[in-house]
Amino acid sequence: MKIYTKTGDDGETGLFGGPRVSKGHPRIAAYGDVDELNAVLGWARSLQPPPAIESVLAPIQHDLFAIGGELAAIEPEKLPVRFNGQERIAALEATIDKFESQLQPLKQFILPSGALPAAALHVARTVARRAERSVVDLAATDGTTISSEVMIYLNRLSDLLFVLARSANSQLGVSDVPWEQPARNEKA
Repeated sequence: MKIYTKTGDDGETGLFGGPRVSKGHPRIAAYGDVDELNAVLGWARSLQPPPAIESVLAPIQHDLFAIGGELAAIEPEKLPVRFNGQERIAALEATIDKFESQLQPLKQFILPSGALPAAALHVARTVARRAERSVVDLAATDGTTISSEVMIYLNRLSDLLFVLARSANSQLGVSDVPWEQPARNEKA
């Protein structure tokens, strides 16, 4: 089987169980952003984050694949395997609490930086926020129903990725970089 089908050469793609739509359709943007997030997490994992963080990221990639499938389906309720949102949201929240309890409380904003795995997790956090915005935009499209659990999951995931980035820095002995307010340009 060839990887290229040539069926998308005209700027359209097929949805699971549905019609062909423009590759610029909000549904394609939403599952494309989720796919990009999954790829960024794969990249972050390739940078060998601390083992406790690595063990958290693998199941998230599987979650994102399931979410992408739901977003690509016109009738996700008919898919043979569905995203288990409530259970996975609870798991994200428990993981946030666990890792956050091991960190010094934030007293100011920090810059997205640090050790390579932490910086990659900060990139993943921003991609998660974009994916969330794309899903919200899709949900606002007439005739479209998106599980609220998908939106909640993506929201919690970006929070988790922020905490994991800080944790990666901490575990790797790298300090968070505090944001410094730019000096005001005083006119004489």
